[in-house]
Amino acid sequence: MSSKAIHEATGKDLINRHIAPGTALVPCRFAVFDQGTIWEDELGKNPWLTKEQLVVKPDQLIKRRGKLGLVGVNKTAAEVRRWLSEHSNKEQKVGAASGKLRRFVVEPFIKHEPSEEMYLCIHSGRRSDTIMFHHQGGVDVGDVDALALRLDVPVDTFPTGEDIDRALLKNVKSTTVKRILTTFITSLYRVFVDLYFTYMEINPVVVTNERVYLLDLAAKLDQTADFICAKNWGEVTFPPPFGRDAYPEEAHIADLDAKSGASLKLTVLNKSGRIWTMVAGGGASVVYTDTVCALGGAAELANYGEYSGAPTESQTADYAKTIFSLMCRERHPSGKVLIIGGGIANFTNVADTFRGIITAIETYKDALLQYNVTIFVRRGGPNYQEGLRQMREVGHRLRIPMYVFGPESNMTAIVRLALGHAPIPPDHQLDYAPKQLPKPEPAPTPKIELPELTPALLDLVCSQAPTRAELGQQLSTARPLFSDRTKAIVWGMQNRAIQGMLDFDYICRRAEPSVVAIVYPFTADHKQKYYFGNKEVFIPVFSDMDVAMRKHQEATVLVNFASLRSAYDSTMQAMQHPQINTIVIIAEGIPENMTRKIIKLADTRGVNIIGPATVGGIKPGCFKIGNTAGMIDNIVDSKLYRPGSVAYVSRSGGMSNELNNVLSKEADGVCEGVAIGGDRYPGTTFVDHLLRYEADPNVKMVVLLGEVGGVEEYHVCKMMRDKKLTKPLVAWCIGTCSDMFTSEVQFGHAGSLAGSALEKAAAKNAALAAHGAAVPDSFDTLGGAVNKVYKKLVSEGKIIVKEETDPPKVPMDYDWARKLGIIRKPAAFISTICDERGQELSYCGVPISAVLERQLGVGGTVSLLWFQRELPDWACKFFELVLIVTADHGPAVSGAHNTMVTARAGKDLISSVVSGLLTIGDRFGGALDRAALDFCAAYDRGQHPQEFVNEKRAKGELIMGIGHRVKSINNPDSRVRELKAYVTSRWPAWPVTRYALDVEAITTRKKPNLILNVDGIVAAAMVDLFRHCQLFTQEEGNNYIAMGSINALFVLGRTIGLVGHYLDQKRLKQPLYRHPWDDITYMSPLN
Repeated sequence: MSSKAIHEATGKDLINRHIAPGTALVPCRFAVFDQGTIWEDELGKNPWLTKEQLVVKPDQLIKRRGKLGLVGVNKTAAEVRRWLSEHSNKEQKVGAASGKLRRFVVEPFIKHEPSEEMYLCIHSGRRSDTIMFHHQGGVDVGDVDALALRLDVPVDTFPTGEDIDRALLKNVKSTTVKRILTTFITSLYRVFVDLYFTYMEINPVVVTNERVYLLDLAAKLDQTADFICAKNWGEVTFPPPFGRDAYPEEAHIADLDAKSGASLKLTVLNKSGRIWTMVAGGGASVVYTDTVCALGGAAELANYGEYSGAPTESQTADYAKTIFSLMCRERHPSGKVLIIGGGIANFTNVADTFRGIITAIETYKDALLQYNVTIFVRRGGPNYQEGLRQMREVGHRLRIPMYVFGPESNMTAIVRLALGHAPIPPDHQLDYAPKQLPKPEPAPTPKIELPELTPALLDLVCSQAPTRAELGQQLSTARPLFSDRTKAIVWGMQNRAIQGMLDFDYICRRAEPSVVAIVYPFTADHKQKYYFGNKEVFIPVFSDMDVAMRKHQEATVLVNFASLRSAYDSTMQAMQHPQINTIVIIAEGIPENMTRKIIKLADTRGVNIIGPATVGGIKPGCFKIGNTAGMIDNIVDSKLYRPGSVAYVSRSGGMSNELNNVLSKEADGVCEGVAIGGDRYPGTTFVDHLLRYEADPNVKMVVLLGEVGGVEEYHVCKMMRDKKLTKPLVAWCIGTCSDMFTSEVQFGHAGSLAGSALEKAAAKNAALAAHGAAVPDSFDTLGGAVNKVYKKLVSEGKIIVKEETDPPKVPMDYDWARKLGIIRKPAAFISTICDERGQELSYCGVPISAVLERQLGVGGTVSLLWFQRELPDWACKFFELVLIVTADHGPAVSGAHNTMVTARAGKDLISSVVSGLLTIGDRFGGALDRAALDFCAAYDRGQHPQEFVNEKRAKGELIMGIGHRVKSINNPDSRVRELKAYVTSRWPAWPVTRYALDVEAITTRKKPNLILNVDGIVAAAMVDLFRHCQLFTQEEGNNYIAMGSINALFVLGRTIGLVGHYLDQKRLKQPLYRHPWDDITYMSPLN
């Protein structure tokens, strides 16, 4: 959602902190009391509470508090405390909503005359902000829409004092008050714009004694502007509407949504409800909710939510677990149903998201059975077959009643099954589940009062939000938006989307690809390889958009995949190039002020903006935007490779793909389709595209899919009334469920929220029907309505049914074919120790979270990654001890010396460390493996330690692991002493270590420095570990020794020291090293 209400105290605080000095505004003083507030503490923070008369009122987004008797006026502190105790935590009914009063604001009472009360409101619109002012305000202000004076301030401009005085203050008699109000309103509007307010109502604003006071404030902020305004906003919370409690699970999903590029929404409507939903897609989620309510399930609907935009497997699992945790708390005598629905996805890999849901199902399997949950699934889109197969399999395996359907089923057919309005189809029945579920308990249907849409009211509504045509701006309908020669530049390295566009080009038999260039500022200019059919093509990538435009003048479309933070700048830059006539903005969550500035410039330059928050659009046989219509199999199934006779315009991108499917079955397919986007201010409107369709002779009929919120559908009614739209129109507005809820619900799209009775979906549907559109009873019957109009046009000869031709075959990408499981090939590599593909990284099957939670440490990590098993704690601790004692042995040894010389030569960390590691071998640090092999072989042969020493002496071989340059039997190595003590006290058995110590006893009799060194004790101990921890066979242990695993401990440990020496030399800024001459003996073979 974009525009969200804030607490009154929050709004006043923002005004206090950010309004410019020099106004007559008295800073708002207030104290907030909630359930955790201690009265005495608040008195200490705000001494004025005991010194002045006070006003107390709830601060929970309740409208008309005065008329409800919820404002205590002119009270002492004691009276306020008594008032709070009487009202706090008490049930209150506000309209249809009921809730408890939990948060209050207390302010100083401002003594004034009723004549000093005025009304002031600022709200944003598509092309301007409107400032409304009435010289009378307060509880009995009346119909301010009819009474207030208005000043429209065009986007990206600011009103002058003269503008405000002339337009708003003509009924204010006092020149002093006029002057004060002019300054105040000018400054307040600056705050409104700078802090991205979308609505601000002050009633009353009081001017008394030449000072301005804000008594009551209602305000909304553009939540999507958080990345711009976070510093100026500070800590801002967006409370739920009155009558609905805030749940921590909602906050968790909101946080997950904020950290994700996907869209994740959750609103708990009735925690005790029987019907739960988990729907993919903002538009689809509204359609499913409509259907639940239409079938009598509104009273038992537990939640509203949606997930879309290709969330990852782990994000989907987290979302599903959150819903399951809420669902499995209270029992219901009829059991519970979960509807996992969605339209046909454009780009989301259905199998990937379903794997996340399956993870959640497996986690909650016992609870799902215990709470008698029945699951219904319907989905289509990329890899949906595999996703549905996996869902069926987990249902059968866990014996959870789960009914799974694909795109062959009507999108909302599973709702009828879930709510008991139809029996389970015979081919889907399960032997462990009922054949038909119970219907919801009968509940009273709310009476919906629709306003009478007179011609005058229709004209008034349309005049307040004029279209481009009504403003006299250029709007070309003479030529189509796209053709089979349209060329596009894509902003963003979206390889999958670009390849999808090229595959569509190929299947439509275009002569050449539609994408001519890619703009990606985060890389150097280069060329990127794609496929056009079987042929490889290279598309240039530019870091500078201006260069790309200059080199590709033939491009007329920009498909902008920039993020919400950079989409504005890249779009404004693109509009500086006259060649661009259409820009598609994919990103969701662009602040409304930015979108409105884009619209303003686009109107001036005659550029068509599709989006923001859209998947794009499609012109079958010609051009496809990005991920629109999904994969090739869906394009073929929906016959999008050739033009049909039906054009559509929709807000929802996900629902546009469902329309593609419906129109291919109920008519002859799509001629053109555009999803204008779900934000409050889409770049182009329904009428902009419907007028194009009206002028296109290839379009024989039109489908409009609108939704709750906004008034754009009324422009369609006006155009039909004025005979500017004459082609048969089938229309449906989703969001009819909004009338069923007792509290305000914001649906998946930022624009889908009714601000007035006229903005309700039911009112729009009635208006469209009254003006000649074919309006079905529900989305379920939309296909039937299309088919009825289509057949009529065929019978009249206005549509000629053409013979179908098969499209060319598009080769499938190897990666996608592998995901679908239709090909296989030997893997180039095999890995058995680590897997990063699932929800989280795992080491030898142990999730990284478990590694951290169980504090396995470095030793435990080594045991998993090196030895593919969890070794006992004493073994893991030994690894860590070895790393500690082998980390360094001073700068004089060859490894450290090499690293220091390389570092001083100006080389980087990796080069310097590698130069030191390359010295490790039998002579330096690498004797562990040889020592292990020698001690092990001698012990296994039963050779006496003395015989072993004699044999080595006879062969003239050194005994690896024996000997030290400095240490001796009389000056022992403390590292060896500690390791020996650890091994002999903790190993279950240590015969090879004992054998090595016996060898030491013999060698030290010859020379005291022939002691068992670090290499020797580690080598012998590791052999005993392999043999006696009971986790390795002897063959496995011998293999690990032969592979060099023991030496690896020294390599890992010594790397720590080599890094230290590198950093030490760099820190000391040591110069290039040159070895001194006097330390070199120069000898010539001739002398």
